[in-house]
Amino acid sequence: MGFFDRLQKKINQSQNVDEEVVSSGSNPDANAQLEQGMRLEQQGLPNDALVCYEAAIQLTPSLAKAHFNRGTILLDRGDWQPALDAFETALSYKPDSAGAHFNMGNACLQGSKLEAAITAYQKAIELKPEFADAQRALESALTMRPGFADFCFTQGLAFQDLGQLEDAEKSYRQALQSNPDHLDARNNLGGVLLRLEHVDESVKHFRLAAQADPDNADIHMNLGDALKILGDKEQALQCFQSAIAKRPGHAAAFIRLANLQGDLSQTDEAIESYRSALEVDCNNAEANLNMGILLLKRGEMEAAEACYRRALEVEPNSAETHSNLGVILKRRGQMDAAMASFQNALTLSPDFCEAHVNQGTVFQALGQSDLAAACYLRALKIKPDSAEAHSNYGTVLQSLDQLDLAESSYLRALEINPDLADAHNNLGIVYSHIRRLDDAVESYGRAIKIKPDYAEAYSNLGGVLKDLGHLDESLRTLQHALDIDPLCATAHNNLLFIHNYLADQPAERLLAEAQRFGDMVARLAKPYTEWPNLPDPNRALRVGFVSGDLSGHPVGYFLEGVLAALASEATGKLELYAYPSILRDDETSKRLRASCKAWHSAVGLSDAALAQRIREDGIDILIDLSGHTANNRLPVFAWKPAPIQVSWLGYFATTGVAAMDYFVADPWTLPPDQEVFFTEKVWRLPETRLCFTPPNANLDVNALPALSNSYITFGCFNNLSKMNDAVVQLWARVLNAVPASRLFLKYQQLAEASVRQSTRERFAVHGIAAERLIFEDYVPRANYLAAYHRVDIALDPFPFPGGTTTVEALWMGIPVLTLSGERFLARQGVGLLMNAGLPDWVASDHDDYVARAVAHASDLQKLAALRAKLRQQVLASSIYDAPRFAKHFETALREMWIIWCATANAKQFS
Repeated sequence: MGFFDRLQKKINQSQNVDEEVVSSGSNPDANAQLEQGMRLEQQGLPNDALVCYEAAIQLTPSLAKAHFNRGTILLDRGDWQPALDAFETALSYKPDSAGAHFNMGNACLQGSKLEAAITAYQKAIELKPEFADAQRALESALTMRPGFADFCFTQGLAFQDLGQLEDAEKSYRQALQSNPDHLDARNNLGGVLLRLEHVDESVKHFRLAAQADPDNADIHMNLGDALKILGDKEQALQCFQSAIAKRPGHAAAFIRLANLQGDLSQTDEAIESYRSALEVDCNNAEANLNMGILLLKRGEMEAAEACYRRALEVEPNSAETHSNLGVILKRRGQMDAAMASFQNALTLSPDFCEAHVNQGTVFQALGQSDLAAACYLRALKIKPDSAEAHSNYGTVLQSLDQLDLAESSYLRALEINPDLADAHNNLGIVYSHIRRLDDAVESYGRAIKIKPDYAEAYSNLGGVLKDLGHLDESLRTLQHALDIDPLCATAHNNLLFIHNYLADQPAERLLAEAQRFGDMVARLAKPYTEWPNLPDPNRALRVGFVSGDLSGHPVGYFLEGVLAALASEATGKLELYAYPSILRDDETSKRLRASCKAWHSAVGLSDAALAQRIREDGIDILIDLSGHTANNRLPVFAWKPAPIQVSWLGYFATTGVAAMDYFVADPWTLPPDQEVFFTEKVWRLPETRLCFTPPNANLDVNALPALSNSYITFGCFNNLSKMNDAVVQLWARVLNAVPASRLFLKYQQLAEASVRQSTRERFAVHGIAAERLIFEDYVPRANYLAAYHRVDIALDPFPFPGGTTTVEALWMGIPVLTLSGERFLARQGVGLLMNAGLPDWVASDHDDYVARAVAHASDLQKLAALRAKLRQQVLASSIYDAPRFAKHFETALREMWIIWCATANAKQFS
């Protein structure tokens, strides 16, 4: 079917453009049959119409219009010879009918009578010069003469070279009208249609071309391009593979194949295909660039960087390559070089949205939130629908604690691109912070569904599941994160930290998990083995503290008084340096900073760069305050930037880092037989390893609430994740043993309705009615401390007892009942209460825990008297006496240093 078949319908639908094809002498019955036939044609019933026309002709053989209409129906269904006869009969009665001549030309063309068709079209135009369809038909008929197809094809090439795609399309179509077997015209028409986004028709022409020349590699490649755009990636893959099979040295086909394999997450296969392309053409910039992207995805940063640099040798003005190189340099911690690469990209292409976004990530990593925000806003000005820019801007807002605005940015990003896994993950982090835990789980789940190998999202999900009390599921999720990415430090940290919440965890397993982390960071580090520090046992020591919690955080509360005492009492003996891994400017951080000689931000510094900074500062003793908690920099300690490295305060188990020399404990918390489960050497302070800073709150201790309530209120303000099933069972025994008593739980998770309901259900199993449970979520610290006015006795969970909550309860006059455990973590309550002078509040086992709770709750007068004096009692103890603690701490550091000096001097003179 060709041009004239398409044109035929136009003529059929406008038969009366010419003068009426009529003749005289027709009778009324014949005219009636003619009119009935025309109505049936309009109704889409050509066969019925044909019967009427033939009846009219029988009644009046000279009725030209009946012959004409009969001919158009026959022509329309392909019966060209009877149609031609009908038009010739019509013309015998009405020789000046332009329409009859035109349709006779169409019939001749169907019958391959090219010259007769041309003559008929010319006669139609002679009779009716304005007859546009006849003029077009004549032009097309003339093109079918030999040689015309090649002329049109050449013309199409010229139009295509000039970028005049519509004109090129027209020329290629004319070539194919003239010669449907013109392979080059068919292939080129497919290419032009593809560029004009007429993809379906493009595929049709490429398929016809491939059928005509199955060994043509270029045609298979072009068909693959079109199928890929249509979304038929599997068939496109086959086409590219066919192109390579037809021409093994086809570099372009290898690149197309690799690009598609990358889209299909066939990373290894794609890299091999790029390598094959580069074997053919080692200077192919596209192959180098794209292979670099995949190598980066696979974590092979050095190889990826080499690819980008080769690509830039070929195309030094590629803004995309400069930007991608910057991404690698940033990941490797080379922030200045990364920034230079992004700036090169922007110099070449000032409106390069992605480069602005990438530049923002560098500023953000350096803790320069204002500059990062400016980059993201510039990106959004260029490209308002950039999902990545909206998502990254959200991370800046999140870092500034503007969580509502951060949530809006993430939601906007996801409105633009619902499949942006990073935005779902970041939204989950916001929901975690604002305690919308169920929403956080849903967001992380969406991120994982989009990106099944998203280890970070699995790690974050594990943390939220822990907060929801689903500890076993949390562990499984974190282990899956490590299965995906064994180098995911966040998953390692979360896994180790969550083990602390579980009862009956084998100590050997916890040690093995910690050592696995230690082995990982050791493999990534290049540790120093010599230090320029002068091994003089009597000189002033430079002591560095590394933490993400040097602010209004429990670590900050424990550290503040100690640093102030060290700064004032150890003048000339110690110089204090701080390396915060998170920058927070609050009242606590300002006071901590005032106690330090130097305060150097670790934000944005790679492990190597931070280790180098610590080394340049001449730190003698470097102290980690985080362990495996959030925002730690434990990998830096694997570099061993200081001669002595110590774990203290923020974590209650071994770090597993072999380069960590000491772990600070005390006589109460770490039994000697447990030392084997630490990779560090245990160093015991003489009284306590913890010293708390009194809260800066004008809040008195009130009278015992039970005296006016006529019932005892037990309380626990710890993280609900510590409340495992064994804790619930024991506390239920206490409530059942103390009639009418209440349990007051206060923590952030209780903002979640599902958590409140599940907690009620957990206690209901043990016969505790919902009305005996009091739930409250997070409030600012001053209001939080005031909540202790409603508590008579605090209950300590296990095996992860309270630390901050215990000392705050004691300061508020609330005694804490703790369960003595066998391991270091489980004995933190023992250490605090023994140093506070409350040995009768330490239970030896579950039965003793219940018995002591009953005994203390039964003597309200004794309990009220203890409440009245407890604040002064604990303030005078070692757990609040910062100068006393600082003296012990300074002595420990000096003794560690003397040992190192002896070893260093012995090595020097050996």
